[in-house]
Amino acid sequence: MEITNFLLAIVIGLIIGALGRLVVPGKQNLPIWLTIVIGIVAALLGTIVAGALGVGDTAGIDWIELLIQIVFAAIGVFLAAKLYTGRRHV
Repeated sequence: MEITNFLLAIVIGLIIGALGRLVVPGKQNLPIWLTIVIGIVAALLGTIVAGALGVGDTAGIDWIELLIQIVFAAIGVFLAAKLYTGRRHV
């Protein structure tokens, strides 16, 4: 992996993670690094699922793939907020 691909993955992860946080209601006390990691994983999973469904490579913006990535990010943020908050209060 080249450095530009790595930096691009971080930027995309930040955007997808932030969109996932916007979808989940309430305040999530997650650090930014965890949001980025969730976003990167969600972007990768969303790309894989969109490819498997045959909607990963369409003309123009891949709106369905983006929606799948945001759904994965929202699920990841929700789960991480529950686990992270529970761990910090123990």
